[in-house]
Amino acid sequence: MNSIPLVHLHSGKVRDIYGAGDDRLLMVTSDRISAFDVVMSEPIADKGRVLTAMTSFWFEQFADIVPGHLIATDTGTIDEVLGGGNDPDLLAGLAGRTMLCNRAEMLPIECIVRGYITGSAWKEYQRCGTMHGSPMPAGLKEASRLLQPVFTPSTKADEGHDINISYAEAVDLVGADVAEEARSLSITCYLRGAEWAAERGIIIADTKFEFGLVDGSLVLADEVLTPDSSRFWSAELWEPGVTPPSFDKQPVRDYLESLDWDKQPPPPALPDEVVSATSSRYVEAYERVTGRSLAEWPGSDL
Repeated sequence: MNSIPLVHLHSGKVRDIYGAGDDRLLMVTSDRISAFDVVMSEPIADKGRVLTAMTSFWFEQFADIVPGHLIATDTGTIDEVLGGGNDPDLLAGLAGRTMLCNRAEMLPIECIVRGYITGSAWKEYQRCGTMHGSPMPAGLKEASRLLQPVFTPSTKADEGHDINISYAEAVDLVGADVAEEARSLSITCYLRGAEWAAERGIIIADTKFEFGLVDGSLVLADEVLTPDSSRFWSAELWEPGVTPPSFDKQPVRDYLESLDWDKQPPPPALPDEVVSATSSRYVEAYERVTGRSLAEWPGSDL
């Protein structure tokens, strides 16, 4: 078998994506971190491993609900699928942070599910009493739990923040049947994930799913219920009216907010204690939610 060359296709704020043949992609999750849409200079140790391990975990949990595009995360299988003979040092550097995936035709919408009102949804509610244009009950407080999870799509943006849209606008973009299936799958996955996390003292306030088409069928793709795509709160710290700290880049955001920085590149340097605290929050999120040790995930000896 001839070795399949990797072709660099795209680098985002966190991920580097390579073509691995006509029908596969190799997604490498770095330790890069962004805040206010600016990538920081300092990597966050273990962040890429956490995002990859957590996504792999949820693909397992949701396999009976919707197929995922993930083929493999272990470098041995990836090397075999790519034809073997790849540089051992390259494979070692990929350990624990790499997903070999089926190539999918991605939907041009972000499938957001909100179980609590916070973030941009809370800001809209304060202004208009609506969420993504739909009227909401009066008297909600910041971080209030919604009566039932709500599907609130957005459009994908190459740069900057995504744009919230109505469900009707999502239908216009992807068609009624696909929009309804994506909404149903998103809410079903959210409910299962939220129930799982709640049993472990974690609230999933909201999350973003992505779906694509493989052979005409919807598959779950990209990252799933990670600290980068979701808001994880400690249940013991939650109360309506106050937004609890998230298990994500909160230490980075808090530090940057304390500076006189215009939130434009270049970014200010992050102190070691902020980098360490942020890494610890990512690792804690993975271990509390999954019940697994990150030390047992590949790449821990690097």
